[in-house]
Amino acid sequence: MAEARFQLLSRPNCHLCEEMQKLLEQVLPRHGEEYVVEDVDSRPDWRQRFGEVIPVLLRDGRAVAKIGLNRRRLERIVKKRR
Repeated sequence: MAEARFQLLSRPNCHLCEEMQKLLEQVLPRHGEEYVVEDVDSRPDWRQRFGEVIPVLLRDGRAVAKIGLNRRRLERIVKKRR
């Protein structure tokens, strides 16, 4: 099975985005996962779909978390894939 690709849709100066990024940095490497940060405004389809509802965590292009995320939920998201 292919590894999940995680993307964090974010905006500059977004404190919630920074919090989610810190959590991703703590949890994903322990599972051999990586993520990339993408500016939600870099693509019109993301901007239209998510607007002000950020941060958004995508796994394989599908939204799996919006605005808030805790360690327990992130662990479940990662393990569900395996």
